[in-house]
Amino acid sequence: MMISTRILPLPLALLAGTASLSAADAASIEQLQLELQRQHQNHQRQIEALENRIDALQSTDSDSSDSVDSRRPTDPIRLRRGNIYMDIGLVGTLAAGGSTAGDIEGELQVGGHDPNQRGFTLQSLEANFAGAVDPYFRGNANLAFAIDSGGESFIEIEEAWLETFSLPANLQLRAGQYLTEFGRINTQHLHSWAFVDAPIVNARLLGPDGLRNPGVRLSWLAPTPFYSELFLGIQNSHGETAASFRSEGGHHHGDEDEADEPPFAFRHAENDRGFRHLDDLLFSPRYALSFDIGDEQVLLIGASAAFGPNSSGEAGDTVTRIYGADVTWKWKPVDHSGGFPFVALQTEALLRRYEAGAFDWDENGDGLVDDGDIEDLDTGAPALLDGERLTDYGFYTQLLYGFRRGWVAGLRFDYADGDRADYERRNLAFNGEELGRDPARASRWRLSPNLTWYPTEFSKLRLQYNYDDRRGIGTDHSVWLQMEFVLGAHAAHTF
Repeated sequence: MMISTRILPLPLALLAGTASLSAADAASIEQLQLELQRQHQNHQRQIEALENRIDALQSTDSDSSDSVDSRRPTDPIRLRRGNIYMDIGLVGTLAAGGSTAGDIEGELQVGGHDPNQRGFTLQSLEANFAGAVDPYFRGNANLAFAIDSGGESFIEIEEAWLETFSLPANLQLRAGQYLTEFGRINTQHLHSWAFVDAPIVNARLLGPDGLRNPGVRLSWLAPTPFYSELFLGIQNSHGETAASFRSEGGHHHGDEDEADEPPFAFRHAENDRGFRHLDDLLFSPRYALSFDIGDEQVLLIGASAAFGPNSSGEAGDTVTRIYGADVTWKWKPVDHSGGFPFVALQTEALLRRYEAGAFDWDENGDGLVDDGDIEDLDTGAPALLDGERLTDYGFYTQLLYGFRRGWVAGLRFDYADGDRADYERRNLAFNGEELGRDPARASRWRLSPNLTWYPTEFSKLRLQYNYDDRRGIGTDHSVWLQMEFVLGAHAAHTF
């Protein structure tokens, strides 16, 4: 039995209907609604586990006598010994296509799992393992295998966490490696995206593979008549999955030579000091609320933030602050068939304040420009950069129209930019080439129409065209065909 990973609040019409009931009955219904909201919010695996445990107790030994033909297509692949079990799922995502751009991986396609070359890209082969650990906790792990444009294979632990089934006072605790609760896209895996690639602003500010790291996350479902939840995450702030914080400024798969280009903001990374103080950690609060607008519409609004040190200066001297706001609206008629037709509009906006520390590229004090140094062309000496605040921002807006069962047309507009910094105005060079505007912060916009066909819930075909306009580079055209298959247990697509 498959249940959506995020079932939003019951229609407000149900609340209106309680007016004819007694006060006690109305209060009882309201309490039931709040409990259902809490149970359904991000608890699809938990609900599946409990339902299957009940089925197992009722059917006793009937599982051993069931034939393979009696299983439903939506049943998970399950390893079981008595009442202990683990669901297993596998999702494969492949893209084929090409672009007029010559710098596809990492520059045109800034997402870590975007199509990265002409021809074929294995975007991800993701294995998911989930189950009830005991009556108090459930566990989840997502392992992703992919191949970069150089043919090098790599494996990532995208998520691996333990989560409480239910704590008092509508609290929930998650601990382990997890995707930070920031906006809408950051918490979603590749197979849940409505487009072939990641939004530009998310990949720039949160990182090519999203913002994720080991830590803990506490959430509280507020006792309100509509869905209202607060989150607070505390995670490590270092590593390539914290790109705007204590990171070397980029994400490199395979054996790419990171010395071929300077790191973000042209500063050296000093992220090897580990954890010494609380201000070495990454803090990420989020508030989300949702309510129904009549019987056919629902609105979700969220505000997010992330605060932590970055690696451009001495410990505690430089910090990064990222703020985000998101709005999602969806219309679906009461008499829909399998969720179709529908219209969904989603927008996220992000702003980053990056405190860049001062840096003297003449590290050995000889006054000479060595390999890997930034050169001041006005003096011919290694560059001396003053500390400054870098401001970057952007947004994306996507519209989805499910016009008939299994068919969805989409359109997304991306925009990202940054205020011109002092180091970009300077006459600087790296390895003999003038730098000018930092390509990781320059103005860029992209328009992406696509068409997706879901033959069944286990497969997907998506055709997408990208029109890219990058300041200082020009325009490029890309066409990608994405193919996807699902084996075993998998989460339903989120609202």
